[in-house]
Amino acid sequence: MSASLPKNQEFLLPASNLFIALSLLVALLLNWLPWQGIWLALRPDFVALVALYWCIHKPYRVGIGVAWLVGIFADVANASLFGQHALAYSVLAFGGIVLHRRVQMFDLRQQTLQVFPVLLLAYAVYAAVHWQLHGYVAWEYFAGSVVSALLWAPLTLLLQALRRPRAEAEL
Repeated sequence: MSASLPKNQEFLLPASNLFIALSLLVALLLNWLPWQGIWLALRPDFVALVALYWCIHKPYRVGIGVAWLVGIFADVANASLFGQHALAYSVLAFGGIVLHRRVQMFDLRQQTLQVFPVLLLAYAVYAAVHWQLHGYVAWEYFAGSVVSALLWAPLTLLLQALRRPRAEAEL
Protein backbone atom coordinates (compact mmCIF):
# COMPACT_ATOMS: atom_id res chain seq x y z
CA MET A 1 0.00 0.00 0.00
CA SER A 2 1.49 3.32 -0.95
CA ALA A 3 2.01 6.13 1.52
CA SER A 4 -0.26 8.51 -0.38
CA LEU A 5 -3.82 7.48 -0.98
CA PRO A 6 -6.29 9.32 -3.17
CA LYS A 7 -8.66 11.55 -1.25
CA ASN A 8 -11.64 9.29 -1.85
CA GLN A 9 -9.82 6.28 -0.36
CA GLU A 10 -8.72 7.76 2.98
CA PHE A 11 -11.33 5.62 4.73
CA LEU A 12 -9.46 2.49 3.58
CA LEU A 13 -6.53 3.22 5.90
CA PRO A 14 -6.01 0.35 8.33
CA ALA A 15 -6.63 0.70 12.04
CA SER A 16 -5.94 -1.97 14.62
CA ASN A 17 -8.23 -2.53 17.57
CA LEU A 18 -5.34 -1.53 19.83
CA PHE A 19 -4.95 1.80 18.03
CA ILE A 20 -8.68 2.49 18.29
CA ALA A 21 -8.68 1.65 22.01
CA LEU A 22 -5.59 3.79 22.66
CA SER A 23 -7.09 6.76 20.82
CA LEU A 24 -10.25 6.51 22.94
CA LEU A 25 -8.13 6.23 26.11
CA VAL A 26 -6.10 9.31 25.17
CA ALA A 27 -9.38 11.15 24.51
CA LEU A 28 -10.59 10.17 28.00
CA LEU A 29 -7.35 11.52 29.47
CA LEU A 30 -7.76 14.77 27.53
CA ASN A 31 -11.27 15.16 28.95
CA TRP A 32 -9.71 15.14 32.44
CA LEU A 33 -7.71 18.30 31.78
CA PRO A 34 -8.54 20.93 34.41
CA TRP A 35 -10.64 23.72 32.88
CA GLN A 36 -11.75 26.82 34.77
CA GLY A 37 -13.78 29.93 34.16
CA ILE A 38 -14.99 30.67 30.65
CA TRP A 39 -12.76 27.86 29.32
CA LEU A 40 -14.97 25.38 31.16
CA ALA A 41 -17.91 26.42 28.97
CA LEU A 42 -15.75 26.21 25.82
CA ARG A 43 -14.33 22.80 26.71
CA PRO A 44 -14.51 20.36 23.80
CA ASP A 45 -15.57 16.77 24.34
CA PHE A 46 -12.56 14.85 23.06
CA VAL A 47 -14.15 11.46 23.66
CA ALA A 48 -17.17 12.44 21.59
CA LEU A 49 -14.93 13.61 18.77
CA VAL A 50 -12.80 10.47 18.70
CA ALA A 51 -15.82 8.17 19.03
CA LEU A 52 -17.56 10.02 16.22
CA TYR A 53 -14.44 9.80 14.08
CA TRP A 54 -14.29 6.02 14.50
CA CYS A 55 -18.04 5.60 13.94
CA ILE A 56 -17.71 7.48 10.66
CA HIS A 57 -14.50 5.86 9.44
CA LYS A 58 -14.87 2.34 10.86
CA PRO A 59 -18.62 1.89 11.50
CA TYR A 60 -18.43 -1.91 11.47
CA ARG A 61 -15.80 -1.97 14.22
CA VAL A 62 -16.83 0.94 16.43
CA GLY A 63 -20.52 1.32 16.99
CA ILE A 64 -23.15 2.16 19.53
CA GLY A 65 -21.99 -0.53 21.97
CA VAL A 66 -18.41 0.74 22.02
CA ALA A 67 -19.65 4.32 22.38
CA TRP A 68 -21.89 3.30 25.27
CA LEU A 69 -19.01 1.48 27.01
CA VAL A 70 -16.68 4.47 26.59
CA GLY A 71 -19.50 6.66 27.92
CA ILE A 72 -19.74 4.51 31.05
CA PHE A 73 -15.98 4.93 31.55
CA ALA A 74 -16.38 8.70 31.06
CA ASP A 75 -19.20 8.77 33.64
CA VAL A 76 -17.05 6.95 36.18
CA ALA A 77 -13.99 9.07 35.40
CA ASN A 78 -15.89 12.37 35.66
CA ALA A 79 -17.98 11.25 38.65
CA SER A 80 -21.04 12.43 36.75
CA LEU A 81 -24.51 10.94 36.67
CA PHE A 82 -24.10 7.30 35.73
CA GLY A 83 -25.25 6.84 32.15
CA GLN A 84 -25.27 10.50 31.09
CA HIS A 85 -22.22 10.26 28.84
CA ALA A 86 -23.18 6.74 27.77
CA LEU A 87 -26.53 7.99 26.51
CA ALA A 88 -25.00 11.00 24.75
CA TYR A 89 -22.25 8.93 23.11
CA SER A 90 -24.76 6.30 21.99
CA VAL A 91 -26.86 8.98 20.28
CA LEU A 92 -23.67 10.42 18.79
CA ALA A 93 -22.57 6.99 17.52
CA PHE A 94 -25.97 6.38 15.97
CA GLY A 95 -25.73 9.69 14.12
CA GLY A 96 -22.19 8.94 12.99
CA ILE A 97 -23.08 5.49 11.71
CA VAL A 98 -26.18 6.68 9.90
CA LEU A 99 -24.31 9.56 8.25
CA HIS A 100 -20.92 7.89 7.72
CA ARG A 101 -21.16 7.63 3.93
CA ARG A 102 -22.49 11.15 3.60
CA VAL A 103 -19.76 12.68 5.76
CA GLN A 104 -17.00 10.85 3.87
CA MET A 105 -18.16 12.42 0.58
CA PHE A 106 -17.07 15.88 1.68
CA ASP A 107 -13.74 17.56 2.31
CA LEU A 108 -12.76 18.40 5.89
CA ARG A 109 -14.26 21.88 5.89
CA GLN A 110 -17.60 20.55 4.71
CA GLN A 111 -17.35 17.57 7.06
CA THR A 112 -17.23 20.01 9.95
CA LEU A 113 -20.62 21.37 8.90
CA GLN A 114 -22.00 17.81 8.66
CA VAL A 115 -20.60 16.76 12.05
CA PHE A 116 -21.71 19.86 13.96
CA PRO A 117 -25.43 18.88 14.21
CA VAL A 118 -24.47 15.43 15.51
CA LEU A 119 -22.26 16.99 18.18
CA LEU A 120 -25.00 19.50 18.99
CA LEU A 121 -27.41 16.61 19.48
CA ALA A 122 -25.02 14.95 21.94
CA TYR A 123 -24.75 18.21 23.87
CA ALA A 124 -28.55 18.44 23.81
CA VAL A 125 -28.67 15.06 25.55
CA TYR A 126 -26.35 16.41 28.26
CA ALA A 127 -28.60 19.47 28.57
CA ALA A 128 -31.75 17.33 28.82
CA VAL A 129 -30.25 15.24 31.60
CA HIS A 130 -29.09 18.41 33.40
CA TRP A 131 -32.57 19.92 32.99
CA GLN A 132 -34.22 16.82 34.45
CA LEU A 133 -31.90 16.86 37.45
CA HIS A 134 -31.63 20.56 38.20
CA GLY A 135 -34.63 22.14 36.48
CA TYR A 136 -32.66 24.50 34.22
CA VAL A 137 -30.29 24.42 31.27
CA ALA A 138 -27.10 26.45 31.09
CA TRP A 139 -27.20 27.55 27.45
CA GLU A 140 -23.55 28.58 27.36
CA TYR A 141 -22.75 24.89 27.68
CA PHE A 142 -23.60 24.49 23.98
CA ALA A 143 -20.50 26.54 23.11
CA GLY A 144 -18.51 23.35 23.67
CA SER A 145 -20.20 21.77 20.67
CA VAL A 146 -18.96 24.62 18.46
CA VAL A 147 -15.40 24.19 19.75
CA SER A 148 -15.66 20.42 19.28
CA ALA A 149 -16.83 20.89 15.69
CA LEU A 150 -13.94 23.27 15.02
CA LEU A 151 -11.53 20.58 16.26
CA TRP A 152 -12.95 18.02 13.83
CA ALA A 153 -10.53 18.83 10.99
CA PRO A 154 -7.32 18.81 13.11
CA LEU A 155 -8.38 15.59 14.86
CA THR A 156 -9.17 13.91 11.54
CA LEU A 157 -5.82 14.95 10.09
CA LEU A 158 -4.00 13.70 13.18
CA LEU A 159 -5.70 10.31 13.27
CA GLN A 160 -5.30 9.81 9.51
CA ALA A 161 -1.61 10.68 9.76
CA LEU A 162 -1.17 8.14 12.56
CA ARG A 163 -3.01 5.49 10.55
CA ARG A 164 -0.91 5.91 7.39
CA PRO A 165 1.49 3.09 6.62
CA ARG A 166 5.08 4.03 7.25
CA ALA A 167 7.62 3.82 4.44
CA GLU A 168 9.83 0.89 5.28
CA ALA A 169 13.56 1.38 5.18
CA GLU A 170 15.14 -0.15 2.13
CA LEU A 171 17.92 -2.63 2.66
